[in-house]
Amino acid sequence: MEMTELLKLLGIVVVIAGFALKLDSILIVFAAAVVTAIVGGLGVDGFLEQLGTNFTSNRSMAIFILILLVTGTLERNGLREAAAALIGKIKGVTSGKLICVYGIMRAFFGAFNVNFGGVAGFIRPVVLPMAEGALEAQKKEIKEDYMEEVKGMASAMENVAWFFFQVLFVGGAGGLLVQSTMKALGYDVELIDLAAASIPMALTALVVGCVYFLLRDKKLRKKYYGDEK
Repeated sequence: MEMTELLKLLGIVVVIAGFALKLDSILIVFAAAVVTAIVGGLGVDGFLEQLGTNFTSNRSMAIFILILLVTGTLERNGLREAAAALIGKIKGVTSGKLICVYGIMRAFFGAFNVNFGGVAGFIRPVVLPMAEGALEAQKKEIKEDYMEEVKGMASAMENVAWFFFQVLFVGGAGGLLVQSTMKALGYDVELIDLAAASIPMALTALVVGCVYFLLRDKKLRKKYYGDEK
């Protein structure tokens, strides 16, 4: 592979290095995009032009950007602290229970194709501080290794809930993709029929996910905090 081709992969290096150093996720993604545009020959003008083109052709992208901006503003003005304080007032809450509640909420909104930021826009600024608040309410030390596990579980729940439930929205991107794939294979199906057929699988995935994360969190709490319950 030529050196010029290798340079085009610098954006991936930026992403890996940024997350390894635990820098701000939004900053990492933006920096990787700029680096890729520059080394790829687009330049600043080309990057802005391409960004504008994508904005006009994918209008839903604007909603995602707005969510990130709003979330960033709220986080800067105490969103994390407020989330931690709120969950700290509720007794008996564990990270596993919190993740399950989030999964149920995420599944409900996902069925209506409502997305409110995912990992970057909701889990990081809201769910994780709530998990920390639950630990503080129980007078437990916030251990980094345990919180890394919680991050993984919360992100996994986000993927499970969104992946299975967004297909239930008639006319959503997931349903249209399945319909077009089935049509290419010779099966002409209606979107409402696809949604109805997907409900049992979606509910099963959510229940299995909740059970797994509750058991996983119980095991982790025993490992890091000596909890037996």
